[in-house]
Amino acid sequence: MTDAALDVVEFLLTTSVYSDDRTLDENDLPPAFRRVYWTGGVDDDSGSDDESGGSGGSTRKPAGISRPLSVTTSTARDATGVDRPWEAVSDLMFTERDEFSGTITLAQQDMAEEWFAERVDDDRLLENPTLAKHFANHDDYAFDVTHEEARERNRPIQADRVWIDGLLNEYFDEEDDEEMLDLVDVRAPEEVDMSLDDLVLTEDQQNELNKISKAIEHRDYLADIGLREIGKLLFVGPPGTGKTSTAQALAQDMDLPFVEVKLSMITSQYLGETAKNVDKTFEVAKRLSPCILFIDEFDFVAKTRRSDEHAALKRAVNTLLKSIDNISLIDDDVLLIGATNHPDQLDDAAWRRFDEIINFPKPDHGMRADILGLITRTMEIDEFDPQLIADVTEGLTGSDLRMVLREAVLEALTEDRTTLTQEDLLNAVEEFEERDTLKNMDMMEGDHDALVAGGDLDKASDGGHSHDHDHDHDHEHDH
Repeated sequence: MTDAALDVVEFLLTTSVYSDDRTLDENDLPPAFRRVYWTGGVDDDSGSDDESGGSGGSTRKPAGISRPLSVTTSTARDATGVDRPWEAVSDLMFTERDEFSGTITLAQQDMAEEWFAERVDDDRLLENPTLAKHFANHDDYAFDVTHEEARERNRPIQADRVWIDGLLNEYFDEEDDEEMLDLVDVRAPEEVDMSLDDLVLTEDQQNELNKISKAIEHRDYLADIGLREIGKLLFVGPPGTGKTSTAQALAQDMDLPFVEVKLSMITSQYLGETAKNVDKTFEVAKRLSPCILFIDEFDFVAKTRRSDEHAALKRAVNTLLKSIDNISLIDDDVLLIGATNHPDQLDDAAWRRFDEIINFPKPDHGMRADILGLITRTMEIDEFDPQLIADVTEGLTGSDLRMVLREAVLEALTEDRTTLTQEDLLNAVEEFEERDTLKNMDMMEGDHDALVAGGDLDKASDGGHSHDHDHDHDHEHDH
């Protein structure tokens, strides 16, 4: 019997058990399964909806998953990745298909359970809380699993893209509101391609992140003892030292939506009521809670407060500071992280908004060697000595080291080589330093402030997907 059959039978069993057991909720379904049934609060103009239990007409479906769950060829394909799900299980005695509706069902669930139980182990069952609960309570089977453990392993619904999009669709239900999405970049944890294990952090950084993880875990206790001024972090350090990457990795590790405020966007000509818009971005974070709210280029606040900027812009910044005061990890389940490349430009009003300051310095020799080890772990390099490369890259950040490796790889490819040498890396370091010198000379000859501001603006508006040099300077040692 193929793995495809096992996958489809698991899906059929899960939908059947979930439909019958009303004590189960969305967090009991594996993410791949619940994604195909999540309605998301969007307008439905279709006729019948056999896959979610809805009915025809132009109505707004409530966000969630409606019972009973009906399995069709398309839902089974989307949930399991099996291209022809019915063909995978058609020869099993306990499955049947309605040719008219296209639904696939279990003709004999007891037989399907026995067949499935003979082919899975505890680890697989723990990936499916619905079936973990069902089999753990079944006297005929001896699995060493608990429903609670499976729930802990399962990614929560709040981490899914479909859940996030559903809430955004409900909140931004007017055309004017849709423009608000230009102010924020919302990522689901499943869309973040790094974890904290993929980063090289200092001991102090790790300790501070551990503390905040414990604070999130024990929010109820902190509320009981009245300790509410917690959960507002400020990341400070030069570009390329890990601020944005760490915040995103934290979101993935904690299964929290990542909401990034594009602070420079409040000056956009397309956004007239800036103070109202800033206030609304915080409302988005509260509606998506629990989540991480990340505010980059926080020094923009201090610059605006000191300057002769337009009154509307000053009001927007004051609204931002008040919104920070009014949001809480304990009360709102929102972890606030600010980041700045220029801590010297922050005034007291900005500093006192944060209860923890985490420093992101340029990596020392040992960290550079570790970063090089992470970056190159999927590469073939003859006689690779990360310690030697660390010796000649003093002052470079994690993103600089990525640029060095990229240059070495591209140079090797021009010679039709996919195996690098130590000399390739040394040459790439030299090439990078020459380019960096030229860049600095250009900035000295031109308008230095304008170039820096332009670079910061680009980084703030690309939402973490750009691969240009400015962006890499701000997103370092992810692999």
